[in-house]
Parts: sequence; structure tokens; C-alpha cells
Amino acid sequence: MKEISDLYPSQDGNKNKREEIINLMNHLLSNMDQMKNEHSPLLNSKEKDRHPNYYEQITNDTVIPNIGEDYSTIVKEMTHLLDGHPYPNKNFFGNVVTTPSIASLIGTLTMCLSNGNSIWDAYGTAAAEAEIKVTAMLSELVGYNRQESLGYSTWGGQGAVFSSLRMAIARHAPNYKEEGIPNNLYCFASELSHYSLLRSIEATGIGTNHLMKVKVNEDHSMNIDDLSEKIEKVIQKGGTPLYIAATTGTTDTFGIDHMKEVKETCIHLENKYAIDPIFIHADSAMGGFYAFFNNYDFNNNPLAFSNDTLDALITIQDRLQHLHLADSVCFDFHKLGQTPYVNSFLLAKDKKDVSRLSISKEDSPYIGDRSYGNYHTSYTFECSRSGSSIVMYATLLEFGIEGYQKLLGHFLDFNLKLRSRLTSIFPNLAITNKFSPGPITTFRIYQGSENWDLERKGLLTEGEINQTNDLNKKIFEYMGEVRDKILWGDTSKVCYAEAKDTGCLVPIASTKLFITSPFTTTDEIDTIVFELEQILKKARKHSEAEKGDYVLV
Repeated sequence: MKEISDLYPSQDGNKNKREEIINLMNHLLSNMDQMKNEHSPLLNSKEKDRHPNYYEQITNDTVIPNIGEDYSTIVKEMTHLLDGHPYPNKNFFGNVVTTPSIASLIGTLTMCLSNGNSIWDAYGTAAAEAEIKVTAMLSELVGYNRQESLGYSTWGGQGAVFSSLRMAIARHAPNYKEEGIPNNLYCFASELSHYSLLRSIEATGIGTNHLMKVKVNEDHSMNIDDLSEKIEKVIQKGGTPLYIAATTGTTDTFGIDHMKEVKETCIHLENKYAIDPIFIHADSAMGGFYAFFNNYDFNNNPLAFSNDTLDALITIQDRLQHLHLADSVCFDFHKLGQTPYVNSFLLAKDKKDVSRLSISKEDSPYIGDRSYGNYHTSYTFECSRSGSSIVMYATLLEFGIEGYQKLLGHFLDFNLKLRSRLTSIFPNLAITNKFSPGPITTFRIYQGSENWDLERKGLLTEGEINQTNDLNKKIFEYMGEVRDKILWGDTSKVCYAEAKDTGCLVPIASTKLFITSPFTTTDEIDTIVFELEQILKKARKHSEAEKGDYVLV
């Protein structure tokens, strides 16, 4: 066995050890490249046979080696793990998985090599500097004052929502850390908002019954009248409206809430009832990156986007230009930012909101309270934070404003052309988010003729809606069988439709195509159409075998 010290990079920077590591990395990269096929979103173009006892078998067969393995064996095992793994190439349309850019990989390597804990710059100098730089960059992007804002990397959009909710509580009840949560706090969000708020309300102790779900418009944005009505009802019953999650790019349909209208509603009700300001968090984990168009010259259109794409960008920019009205925003770089998991950033408009979360020096005796180091992030929920801000910084340098504009505009252009083609080819297909511009298309297949308008207007029975849901869920299963060709996405709740007979809100099942790869060009639309045709033929054949339960035209 090697000496233990041989298992590490060198401490003196010697060439031999460096070349050993580079050779191992090159071996792994070569193995992975051999598994790639531009026409398949799965490495080795097929999935592993994950039979019902697959993971149980792994559990039974896996042991810690008595003597450590050599590096060639480890690389072989790492390659085995990658076999059949989804790879976000041109035919990957699953849920928000991007192709990590080269700079993001360099940043990830830098993060791993520096291995600093971001909680304190005495341990994580590189991460601290990168975090301050990213804060300044994103503050400029959304319109915050970089001297007054404060940001930090966190564990995902969930982490940003959770910490922003803690900020809202601390601003309203400064002694809550010692005395607990007041029992009359209420939060508000779109009925299509991400479930992370539900989990955060549970985790903070507010209670999920205190989350008021707001109706959405046909473009899947939060209905302002319903928001106002629900806030007033809470106030009139003695409750305190504490927090609003305004989603700027919903996960399934890219619905964008009207930030300006949300803020104006809050100001009106705060003045009317003499209540404290309501904390607004812009859940911009997904859509916030389109703020790169906030200063785009739409009149001269220097990047020569098509008229349809330009119109869609103007619609998006009309809402995202008001991000600065929110008390906090977040960016998931592992979504549209083109980095690997997990790279999320929470940005607060006023650093005082964050400082209220800090713990005392006495409660953190081994970090921060020294004469050296002056970046101590005792306000984060995490005690240990990776230096993921390094990854984000590298990627922001790589793309710049124009690079992100080109990429995001490309996603949007492809998506608009895809929608047009799908509706022209399939008469029983409806785009269920046609009023939501963005890189996502959701569509729904019907029995016989398409009747989405009847569904969304509440003119169908619950049984009729669920019959179409059942059809689409069967189609999801057929789509799963061709993941080696196209990796489709799907959702069992793209939105709600009110049933004519019961008045119940019924979730709508839809196929979801999320375009996030720079390699996805309009040529892939033909592939999508062809594979969808084959899937519908299979569904038709299956339905005929079941005595015509479904009729697909």
C-alpha cells in the first residue's frame, strides 16, 4: 500500500504529483467522452436495468475494501457510476438540468482545490472574495445598491426561500430567536409556486396552514386581486401578513409574477391598515437570469433576435425590470446559469435584514472573533458552506452580459418555434402555458379534438378532466421508454382547472420540455415531432387493445 501522504496532492507543488492527478482526470474524461452520443441524452445510450431489487442488491454487495484500491480501479468504478447517467445534450428536455460550461468546471476545480469554508475568510479567502464580487455583480444586475446589499451562496432555491423567510420573521419579531415564532404570521404565494416555501413555513414553525395560496392568471402569474383579498382577510381576522414569495419564473411553466403590482398592493394595504411592511422575496431562482436583458437595446436589437423572440423578451423584461422592488432575490446558477449542482445565491436588498440573523460571538467561539479575518458570515443557516461562489464568479466572467443574452435568447427562440410546430402537426395537442414566454413548453394530449380552452374556463367535468389526465400519464410512461433518444419532462400539476360539476380545482397533467442546452437547435424539432408521433401511435395501439378507451387522432 502507498504511504498515506501519497494519497494527496503535493504540498510543495511538485510536477510529478500534478501530472499524476492530471492523467487520472484525463482518463476519467476520456472514459466519459467514449460514452457520449450526440443523439442520446444517456451516457452509453441506454439506462441501467434498475429492476425492483436493484438498489437492494447494491446494498448487499457493497463493502469497504480492507486495503485501499489503486487509482485505475477507482476511475473504473467512477466510470461505472456514469454508465446510463442522463447527460444534458441537445435531446435532454428534463427538468432544469443544464450543461455545465467550461469555466464553471474550472471554478468547481478551484473551489475543490482551495477547499475553504465560506463561513469565515480566515478559512476561505478565495470564496469570500468571490462571494463579494458575485454580490456586486448581481446587485448591479437587479438594480440594488451594491453598498447596501448583501449576498451569499446557499444550498439551493430552497435555502434562499428559507433564509429570506427567517429574515422576514426577524424583521417583524426581533426577539423570535429567543422567544419563538409569533402564532399569527401568514405567508402568501402563487398556487403554482415552488413547494420550497411550504417546507420553509413548516421548518420555521409558522405552520403550513398559514400559507395562503393565491390564484393565477392564464399566463400563470399571481392574480393581484386575489392576493389583495387574501391579505385583507388575514388582517381583518387579526393575522399579520408577513411574507410574499413572488415567483419570477415558475418551475413548470415559467409564469412570472408582476413584481411592481405586488409591491404596490403591499404599500396600499400597509398604509390602509397601518401595518409593518410585508417582506417580498422574488423567487427568481429560474427566471432571474433573464434580468440580463434589463438594459438590452430592444429598438436596435444588436443580437438580431427574431421579431417573435424579441416580443417575448420584451414581455419578460417588462416584469423583471422591477426585481429591485423585492427585499431579496435568488439565482440558481445550476439552472439557467450553466453550472453544475449545487450553486445558488441569495441576495438581500438591505444588509441589515441579513445581520439580524447573526448569532453572538459567544455562540461561535472558534470562528470569527479574532483580529485576523473580517468576513464572518455568522448569519447563514449553514455552519459549513462550500466555496460555490467561486464557480458562479467564474461563470459570470465567462459569459458576461452578452453571452447570457445570446444563450437565453436562443432558448427562447427555439421554444417559440417548437410550440408553433407542435400545434401545426398535432391537432389534439394544446400548449398549456402558451401565455408564459420562456424556455419551457408544456403540452397536453387530448382524446379526439383538443379542448384546452374549455378545460381552463371550467366548462368540463371533473371526470372529463381526469380522463385526459389519465391519458397523459400513460403517455408519460411511453416517453420514459425512449429516454435513450429523448429525455422528456412531465408534471402532474402544470396548473389547475375548475371542474364544472364539482367546482373543485383539478391539477392538470402535461408533458414538459425545458430547453437548456446550447447544442439544441431547430434541427431537433424534427426529432421531437417524430418521436412524439411514434409515442402517440403506440398509445393508440394500446388503447385499441383495451377496447378503445382512448382515441388519439
